[in-house]
Amino acid sequence: MLSVSLLRGRWTGLAGTFVALCLGAAVLTASALLLTSAGPRVPARYAAAPLLVHTPGVPGDGNAFAENRPWSPETVEALVRALTPVPGVAAAVPDRAFYAQAVVRGRPAGAHEARSWSTAALAPHRLVAGRPPVRSGEVVLDRALGLAPGLPITLLTARGPAPYTVSGLTDGPGPYVSDGEAARLGGGVRVIGLLTRPGVDPSAVRRAVLGVVGGSGRVLAGPDRAAAEPAADARTRWIGMQVLTAMALLGGFVSVFVVASTFAFRVTQRRREFGLLRAVGATPRQVRLIVYGEALAVGVVAAAAGALLGAAVAPAVGGVLVAAGFEPESFGVRFTPLPVAAAVVAGITAGLLGAWSASGQAARVRPLEALRDHAAGGTPMTRVRWIAGVVSVAGGLALAVASGSAGEDALVNDVLLAAMALIAGLTLLAPVVFPPLVRGFSWPISRPAVGMLAGRSAMTAVRRTAATAAPVLLTVGFAVLVTGMVRTTAAAYTAGRAASTSAAAVLVPDGAPGLSDAALAAASAPGAITAPLPTTVYGDRPLAALGDGGLAGDEAAIAEWVARDHSWRKGDVVPLTFEDGSTVRLRIAAIPSGAPAEVLVSRDTVRAHDPSALTPEAYVSRPAGMVFPGARTVSVADRAAGDQAEEDRLVWLFTLLLVGVSAGYSGLAIVNTQVMAASARAREFAVLRLSSATRRQVTAAAATEAALVTGIGAVLGLAVAVPALLGMRAGLAQKSGAAVPLVVPWPTVAAVVAACLVLAAGASAVFAGKPSVTLGNAYSKPPTSANA
Repeated sequence: MLSVSLLRGRWTGLAGTFVALCLGAAVLTASALLLTSAGPRVPARYAAAPLLVHTPGVPGDGNAFAENRPWSPETVEALVRALTPVPGVAAAVPDRAFYAQAVVRGRPAGAHEARSWSTAALAPHRLVAGRPPVRSGEVVLDRALGLAPGLPITLLTARGPAPYTVSGLTDGPGPYVSDGEAARLGGGVRVIGLLTRPGVDPSAVRRAVLGVVGGSGRVLAGPDRAAAEPAADARTRWIGMQVLTAMALLGGFVSVFVVASTFAFRVTQRRREFGLLRAVGATPRQVRLIVYGEALAVGVVAAAAGALLGAAVAPAVGGVLVAAGFEPESFGVRFTPLPVAAAVVAGITAGLLGAWSASGQAARVRPLEALRDHAAGGTPMTRVRWIAGVVSVAGGLALAVASGSAGEDALVNDVLLAAMALIAGLTLLAPVVFPPLVRGFSWPISRPAVGMLAGRSAMTAVRRTAATAAPVLLTVGFAVLVTGMVRTTAAAYTAGRAASTSAAAVLVPDGAPGLSDAALAAASAPGAITAPLPTTVYGDRPLAALGDGGLAGDEAAIAEWVARDHSWRKGDVVPLTFEDGSTVRLRIAAIPSGAPAEVLVSRDTVRAHDPSALTPEAYVSRPAGMVFPGARTVSVADRAAGDQAEEDRLVWLFTLLLVGVSAGYSGLAIVNTQVMAASARAREFAVLRLSSATRRQVTAAAATEAALVTGIGAVLGLAVAVPALLGMRAGLAQKSGAAVPLVVPWPTVAAVVAACLVLAAGASAVFAGKPSVTLGNAYSKPPTSANA
């Protein structure tokens, strides 16, 4: 009851803490809902198939998001023959697909996977005009393309443009070709969709199908059909998980940090009040419970409000993630109570964690403190604070060094954790670090009376200075870190690309997912296509392979580490399964140590067994600016610099998400701490007015001190970010094999620092210049428990 009664008189002082916890709970709620919604979805093209027979295995991080090994053509035929007569099965439809894209007005458009017409029933997609394709050269397209049945159309395939006739239009993405043409051009089959007869028991049909399939595959029903999602969607979901995890991690850390600094500052301002409580018999435990009670009361209300806000904005954030390519098209937010409840608990926990250190500080206040007039000055460093600060700084530096050798997946998280540890360490060591910095920063402005007053005030009230500089440190540190990470990563990509070629131009896809053989032939010297053709081959696991022109059709080159893992030697004949399901025995002609892929085979072998294989890009001798079917040439410099609007959009969206989370919180904290500091100094400002200082001079002194503190926080923010960025640069240089410059976008950093300066100086000056905190307060009583 005591903490609640004390809380009634200081809701305004806790407004910043409430907003920070509310937004923190909103970020955690939205992130939790998005994370729990980011699981696999039943692919839309199988929505009408109650049962799916799928090849063994699940694409994921463990197999580099490669597709499962396809069945052999013989196995597919045998399974279809065995499944068709199963009681309750109306049709067994093998899903055959290959790359094909309609060329509309000179550019590839629409979906880029052609399928047999029989698979349209698995979606289901209906024919809305014309007739189904029954002969070679006929195609059914999406009506959204604006074409009419009977018109000629060009389909861009992996080999090149091919003439077709539009036989019909469908309400689905298409294209659809005849079953015979799909069997001839399609790749391997990984899914057989089963359509059941009306009125049958799906579980009984599933049991019968299981007996037929045996160990040749998995039978999926209901939500389990999500395991048939494409590997590309699994990869996209994994990227989205990294973004959402970083957002949640950053939001949680900033929430705890802001609340901790706010409560610590409030406890310092209220030492007289806690001394009075101790003098009238309150025990340290009771004082600690008062602080916890305030944090709990604010945390419950803020977390509940934040959960509602997060649930409201989650669908909009999900739409942004899909548009940005961080989630697949099938993504949608699922509203379940568990993530929301977990976010509420996390918000309350963040408030209690933020108050933990402050409650210990309040419990150590002695009864005699009630007789002292505190100005948020410094107190001796405790042994625990020394140890925690030194360990945090050492841990942050260690993580920064470790990030130089971290894997690709762990690099970003290591860098973020290093910066968080350094921020926590410098904040804990603030009473030691800040005095020399204040002396250094205040020396140039010490001659004018206003500058001298600002410097002496900041030096005297070290804890107030540390509390007001902490959110600036956080804002600048994360702004430099995140923007520097993005730019340095782009520089690493540029360095690696520039170091790997001396060609004059690069052939890149234009509206297509890759380059066709025809585009490569048109952009290359006659009879000289040297660009490798990527594919996947299967031994005991998926292996990344490249089709190279220097090998014979029955030869393969195996990377040294792969040969060592399989105990393969030069001259051995090894069986490898290709994307069409065919197994080919190839002789190992070489075991190179620096192979660009795990397996190298001839380019013709890849094309013969993977009708959808596309080259991502190729260095060519043609000049930049030329256009080919589904491709165009650009200069090496433009390509290496990432001169593509889509990539820049994704990169900067990721940057804005992370910087927005950290800077948005910290901006609130800056205003909150400045207002708290200014409100606690009302009598001080009034005494200045009685000493003949004008209101303008009082306002200038407060603004100058705020600017001084902002400068200190900005310098410490740079000190936090630079070690982490140096570690990241070392790791990127090691992976790219070229020197990587450390790139920091200084205009962006300057804008963030300027925004901090405006917020800090503006909030402090506005409050200090109010008539209510001038002459009248000089005669008021010192702050008590009711108005501290």
